[in-house]
Amino acid sequence: MTAPTPIASAATASSLKYRRILLKLSGEALMGRADYGIDPEVISRLAREIIEAQQGGAEVGLVIGGGNIFRGEGLAASGMDRVTGDHMGMLATVINALAMQDALEKQNARVRVMSAIKINEVCEDYIRRRAIRHLEKGRIVIFAAGTGNPFFTTDSAAALRAVEVGAELLLKATKVDGVYDSDPKKNPGAHRYEQVSYDEVIARNLLVMDTAAIALCRDHDMPLRIYDMTKPGNLMRILHGEAVGTLVHGKG
Repeated sequence: MTAPTPIASAATASSLKYRRILLKLSGEALMGRADYGIDPEVISRLAREIIEAQQGGAEVGLVIGGGNIFRGEGLAASGMDRVTGDHMGMLATVINALAMQDALEKQNARVRVMSAIKINEVCEDYIRRRAIRHLEKGRIVIFAAGTGNPFFTTDSAAALRAVEVGAELLLKATKVDGVYDSDPKKNPGAHRYEQVSYDEVIARNLLVMDTAAIALCRDHDMPLRIYDMTKPGNLMRILHGEAVGTLVHGKG
């Protein structure tokens, strides 16, 4: 049996600007270059970065979307009942959470998956106090099944869990290096924001996260940073206080 990941020393942890974080990954992030499913190489690389953050002294919570398998809103657009589609999407996030748990544990991390819907044969139920205790004990906690309710995205779930567990920063990992005023792939002159307020994100429809998630962050003063997950080392740079990507905060 392999030894568990060691918990960082107090000296190492004190060098971090953020002690407890919630990281949001899209399901599509796990696909790599494929059109569907999970790329083992990609999930292994993401696991290494998450473990590096945990070993560096951070308490890490994680929310993963399910868009690489099912997306409730997309299924509803094709004619399926929206509630049924959203429940299928929740189950897809459980699949992704278990895959990430496996990738992390293969690298000797201590991990717990907690689901917002009852699925006790494969993971724990989400209980806020227990989740906080897991984080305090140095376990990486993966929050699955969104909020457990239809009509809410995993962006909203990430914002909700970040607030509930007292995270100091909510991170959204993307394939671009921050928030732009237009699509940088279509507009070479697109402006990247170093910082932007929650209200401006909503008013300009900047598509950082859905409006409900942004409003929840704003109402609870939860800073949100959007960054490029494809560049190795970005997560640790952020934890040490570097201005990587775009910071969303303030009332505007």
